[in-house]
Amino acid sequence: MVTDPIADYLTRVRNAQHANHRIVEIPASNLKKRITEILYEKGYILKYKFDDAKGPQGTIMIALKYNPETRLPAIRKIWRVSRPGLRKYSSSDMLPRTLNGLGIVVVSTPKGVMTEKEARAQKVGGEILFKVN
Repeated sequence: MVTDPIADYLTRVRNAQHANHRIVEIPASNLKKRITEILYEKGYILKYKFDDAKGPQGTIMIALKYNPETRLPAIRKIWRVSRPGLRKYSSSDMLPRTLNGLGIVVVSTPKGVMTEKEARAQKVGGEILFKVN
């Protein structure tokens, strides 16, 4: 049993990139599906597919993105901010930035999961889930 499914998601992606895998398979949930869509929209992953046939909730197949010349992964660093033992919340005007706006911060708001830029534009705060560089 996994106590922190978001940390498990991030760790699977991180481990797959360190091993230079092309595809990583993750157990699905609605939150993880939305996180995958955000990573795809921002260009951190190549493509994804939701497979509902496997398991009770299905799986997410993610094709990881690498630089063709240097073979370095598109996601340089990905880390969890809010944890089950220490939740981190922020108002819309106090949301953090990463790499002065070049990375993304994913926030869970009452209007759904979104990046900090979208949350700031909609003037909603929430729980800071994780950061990506």
